[in-house]
Amino acid sequence: MRTRFEGQVALITGASSGIGAALAREFAREGAHTVLLARRVERINALAGELTGAGRRSLALAGDVTRDGDVERAVELARREFGRLDVAVANAGFSVAGRLLDLTLDDYRRQMETNVFGVLRTLLAALPALQQTRGRIVLIGSMFGTMSIPGGTPYCMSKFALAGLAGGLGLELAPYGVSVTHVMAGVVDTEIYHVDNQGLHTDTPPRPPPPRMLALPADRAARQIVSAAYRRKRSHILPVHARMGIFLQRHFPGLAYFAISRATRKALRARSGLES
Repeated sequence: MRTRFEGQVALITGASSGIGAALAREFAREGAHTVLLARRVERINALAGELTGAGRRSLALAGDVTRDGDVERAVELARREFGRLDVAVANAGFSVAGRLLDLTLDDYRRQMETNVFGVLRTLLAALPALQQTRGRIVLIGSMFGTMSIPGGTPYCMSKFALAGLAGGLGLELAPYGVSVTHVMAGVVDTEIYHVDNQGLHTDTPPRPPPPRMLALPADRAARQIVSAAYRRKRSHILPVHARMGIFLQRHFPGLAYFAISRATRKALRARSGLES
């Protein structure tokens, strides 16, 4: 049976773990060659080795979306080795956490540099090749691109920016046959909670992760995202709790505000109890 991305080429940023690595596996399962870009080169080298075989190839390239030229090198690698690029997944990102009173301007700037300008670097580098193949763009956003939470305003700002980019960009690129799929993800089981405010990975989570019972496994998230990209959906929300949260925010904003406020007070009381 012919797979959905047979013979196509997908570039995935932030492919060393979490959603990015799961997407690389899922695109490969659907027949695509993959180009993996991430900072942790040993991770993507191992993943590329895993995904190479059965008529598929996977190439790893060490790079950082905050550096000019790194994504361009990844696109050039795809075009040189495969002659084309069909999908660009702007996945690389992390979360700066904390109150405004405890953060600095550099913390906000660092967040936007990766989560917003890193996405723009990816798009600008990939667009000429995607226009030739009438390809697909996938933006990995968040449910927090529609609602803001205390202690997470840098991350929320960055994901609100992606929401503003996605809609207009989809209309701009439609005449060229290039689709834009904006993914609004809730809690997915990834390593994002093991990344500190400097964007560095740690063995111990610098902040408490959400309950695992709420977290969607990354491989299941990847299957949904690849399916949405194949169908050229404008947006896709996952999992169910994210759909519910966004529905409340859109249609009952007062209720959403009350729920967030109550959850915040409960979390602060629990933290005070632990610290006392």
